[in-house]
Amino acid sequence: MGHDGLTNWGASLKLRELSPTHAHPFRMTPTSEECEEIATALGLSSLRKVKFEGKLTPVGKRDWQLEATLGATVVQPCVATLAPVTTRIDTEVTRSYLSDFDEAFDEGGEDEMPSDDTIEPLPLELILSTVAEEALALAAPDYPRAEGADLGVTQFTEPGQKAMSDEDAKPFASLKALRDKLDKKDD
Repeated sequence: MGHDGLTNWGASLKLRELSPTHAHPFRMTPTSEECEEIATALGLSSLRKVKFEGKLTPVGKRDWQLEATLGATVVQPCVATLAPVTTRIDTEVTRSYLSDFDEAFDEGGEDEMPSDDTIEPLPLELILSTVAEEALALAAPDYPRAEGADLGVTQFTEPGQKAMSDEDAKPFASLKALRDKLDKKDD
């Protein structure tokens, strides 16, 4: 990390080599080539205006706390129309890196994993861009929709039969069909 906190995307930090007496600020922006690689890896149409900034703060003698904000503009294909959907993401990212991670969870039984997914074992090397990319993957919409896009009514049927619509599949649809049959018999 430079003195201004500017860090290259993809650079790794050895936390044990950082001074444990003060916070270490960082600010990262991937190059346009790196944005393309991230977009491809995450299945995005495009990615721009990415900024990951925050600080690593020592906790006790050997643990670290990461607090950062991730900002990005992602473009994804709409799930209904494949039209591009642009989403602005601004999300807080928090991680705790514990040197005695295993001991912290041994009391809870053999296979019990921590329910807090912001707690991780202290890595030998921390790659901040990986943390940013994970946060981006979680923050991007799972089912992006273009404005006004409707998933429409899908109908599957055998030739010669009346197609079953989404309405028919709703609860009580079979009771309605039975009632309609009984009503016809009464006529």
